Amino acid sequence: MLNDHTTIRSTAVFDLVGPPNPPVPVQVEMRYDTRDPYAVQAAFRTGRAGWVEWVFSRDLLTDGLLGAAGAGDVRIRPADGDPESVEIELSSPSGHATFRAASREVSEFLTRTHEIVAPGSEDDWLDLEHALGLLLSSDPS
Repeated sequence: MLNDHTTIRSTAVFDLVGPPNPPVPVQVEMRYDTRDPYAVQAAFRTGRAGWVEWVFSRDLLTDGLLGAAGAGDVRIRPADGDPESVEIELSSPSGHATFRAASREVSEFLTRTHEIVAPGSEDDWLDLEHALGLLLSSDPS
């Protein structure tokens, strides 16, 4: 399956929420790469400055559609009082943000990833040579 490399991309607009301010729409690109079958990448447009990228577990995103999931820097849960939305909370030393997204869009993206790599079959897709190459080629400074 290593030769069947596929990347799935989906763009959406999430709302950056933070009372008392009104929600701010943010362009987001979600990506899934079969060479890293356990992970989902999410790139958040930060205006003219570029993109902020986060990587987290595909299972975490899936679980977060159904109930509260995550105990670290990424927490995902259905939005309180809005069954059509999911909240994605991101924390880092440089800040904290909560985004609200349409559950349907996130679910459709995940369905596409599950059609390519079924849950539980991720090990069959691991490309250890590719992963080691990325680790060894990275600049430690």
